[in-house]
Amino acid sequence: MQPARHQGSSGRCKGQAALYAAPKDPLPKPHKANPTHPPPQALFLPEASDYIGSSPAETVSLCKSAQDSEFVRGLQDEARRSKLPINVGIHEPAEGVDGASGGKIKNTLIWIDERGDIVQRYQKLHLFDVDIQGGPTLKESQSVERGSSISAPFQTPVGCVGMTICFDLRFPEISLSLRRQGAQVLVYPSAFTVPTGRAHWEPLLRARAIETQSYVIAAAQSGFHNEKRCSYGHSVVVSPWGEVVADLGGFDALDGYNEVGRQPPPALALVDLDLAFLEKVRKEVPLLRRTDVYPEV
Repeated sequence: MQPARHQGSSGRCKGQAALYAAPKDPLPKPHKANPTHPPPQALFLPEASDYIGSSPAETVSLCKSAQDSEFVRGLQDEARRSKLPINVGIHEPAEGVDGASGGKIKNTLIWIDERGDIVQRYQKLHLFDVDIQGGPTLKESQSVERGSSISAPFQTPVGCVGMTICFDLRFPEISLSLRRQGAQVLVYPSAFTVPTGRAHWEPLLRARAIETQSYVIAAAQSGFHNEKRCSYGHSVVVSPWGEVVADLGGFDALDGYNEVGRQPPPALALVDLDLAFLEKVRKEVPLLRRTDVYPEV
């Protein structure tokens, strides 16, 4: 597909973010607009890119540690070979729990640096327990252990990144905390359902971008995983101004639950993250919080 590009200011503080949907297919190579002096790049993959189980028991039984996961090791090898940082959601055994034993596991987001090392981790705080009339009933807490802390944002080649996962999107306290700690880029790898995605996905992402004046990168699962589960898709990037600058499309039809096997094609978007534009937005529309009236998050 033609790469989607965001044109902000002409500042030189730019990196490039590549979103990729349908991670079960071979990873496409990131496009280099200038192969002589390419800008810094990073690849962002969805939540639970290693697998999505059809039941809590299967979710637990398939879990492997990062060092034992062929999927993770393959990404590490590719990051090392391409000198390309990769942000990806995976499952990991909970502390002291063997995934095959029936104990709970962790829904985590890892950052693999250009040397192929896992240098950052975040464990999902808010678990997806819903019972939607006419839609899916999902109880993530049956198999997943919730996290207990917000991971501090960290410097990367494409900016200072703050990590969250999927259902965390509904809780602005996390994004506000990350922004206060210096985040410029907020990531929300996800696997939204079709009903919640159609109603809430884009409004929530744009709200998080606007209220923090940050880039929001949301790589999303898309299509059917099994007979019980279909993800909305629509991997997007939102600018600090709240503009959707890339949208990879997805699985929008509510009646699509009767069409198991129908899948959207793999897609890749390449977006410029213009940090000079980000600073321009923050300078022109200063968010002066009244922490003398309400608590600081």
